[in-house]
Amino acid sequence: MADTSVKKRGAAKAPFIEPGHTFGSITDKISSIVLTRKTPIFWFVGFGISFMLLSLLMVAVAYLVFEGIGIWGVNMPVAWGFAIINFVWWIGIGHAGTLISAILLLLRQDWRTSINRFAEAMTLFAVAAAGLFPLLHTGRPWLDYWLMPYPNTMGLWPNFRSPLVWDVFAVSTYATVSFLFWYTGLVPDFATLRDRTVNRWSKRVYGILSMGWRGSAVHWHRYETAYLLLAGLATPLVVSVHTVVSFDFAMSIVPGWHATIFPPYFVAGAIYAGFAMVLTLAIPLRKFYGLEDFITMRHLQNMAKIMLATGLIVGYGYMMEAFTAWYSAAEYEEFMILNRFTGPYKYAFWSLLACNVIAPQFVWWSKARNSVVALFVIAMFVNVGMWLERFIIVVTSLHRDFLPSSWGMYSGTFWDWATYAGSIGLFLTLLFVFIRLIPSVSIFEMRTLVAEEKGKKH
Repeated sequence: MADTSVKKRGAAKAPFIEPGHTFGSITDKISSIVLTRKTPIFWFVGFGISFMLLSLLMVAVAYLVFEGIGIWGVNMPVAWGFAIINFVWWIGIGHAGTLISAILLLLRQDWRTSINRFAEAMTLFAVAAAGLFPLLHTGRPWLDYWLMPYPNTMGLWPNFRSPLVWDVFAVSTYATVSFLFWYTGLVPDFATLRDRTVNRWSKRVYGILSMGWRGSAVHWHRYETAYLLLAGLATPLVVSVHTVVSFDFAMSIVPGWHATIFPPYFVAGAIYAGFAMVLTLAIPLRKFYGLEDFITMRHLQNMAKIMLATGLIVGYGYMMEAFTAWYSAAEYEEFMILNRFTGPYKYAFWSLLACNVIAPQFVWWSKARNSVVALFVIAMFVNVGMWLERFIIVVTSLHRDFLPSSWGMYSGTFWDWATYAGSIGLFLTLLFVFIRLIPSVSIFEMRTLVAEEKGKKH
């Protein structure tokens, strides 16, 4: 599965788009996926499996509403369980889309062009999946609007000193800015689909979504201004959102959580998990839709290198956690680390080290970077490892309290796993619908890239 063309030219000289493309060929190939190409059988199979998992989520949520969170495995002392684990995991996955779109745009990195569209969509769908869990974890999701500060006769206001309330504002702001940024980038492509479709209803829908776009100089000027402003707004959110999420833990006095390293550690872990998920999605997408000439091996290699760099930062965070516990001479911190190494959850801890620290080291070798299969396998290891990391952070700090009489064990029930699998179904269902109805690669940005390549030659 290695890309022989990259081997011949050398990875550093591999292009971001294969030569020979024109404006017309790019528009035809990308728009045909949505407008004219027959929906492939794998799309129906994937959508069917995803929708089955989404149906499982609906059943699990309905049963939760009627029976209460007693159907989950949460107990005393582990009052936080799968809900918070999955929330942090999904929020982390959503970070790569904003990083690729906003920060790389401001840094004028051309390699973002082919992957930014579905990475942005991935961000929105991951945030949608993440938002379910804290709302369900309250036990009364129909009262979750109380978390918002609105005028009411009862004089009820959120406790703004609570990091959980900070989450509401941070995540809602992140979702709003990410959606505006994603939609703004889609406007020129919606106009292209409007002009090329022959279906009357599709023409109307895409016409409404394109907001009267005609491609005039004024439109392009306003578009670029708005796009850069939104990129500037989205960039600090990459750091702030997961920093606020880390405060859920760091603001407590629980051993293993009360650590100043958590904000940068969580941000690095979020980018790490996000790029792993982008690789996980990009590799099948380019294969099944024949987009190897747009999403080239150089794109995959760049993402793998960023994944390796952030993985090294995460590994450093693991090391500093252990060092800080030893250097502090605090007996509870020392016990927490020893419990992770040798306690009842040691297999999960050593598995996360294997997935998050050892597996990405293969990216150092060119054979692994040039192999699509190897990159996909490494990305899957990271996806699993980052979930295990959140499991270890939440559970091992809680299951053995300050008093041995308060010790307990935690494991997810069937309904915990059903809700988690259902959230994956929600994510994938939205993703399949997106691929079918909206260009997964930006048409106008790819045409701009071709124009730049031709300008360099001349």
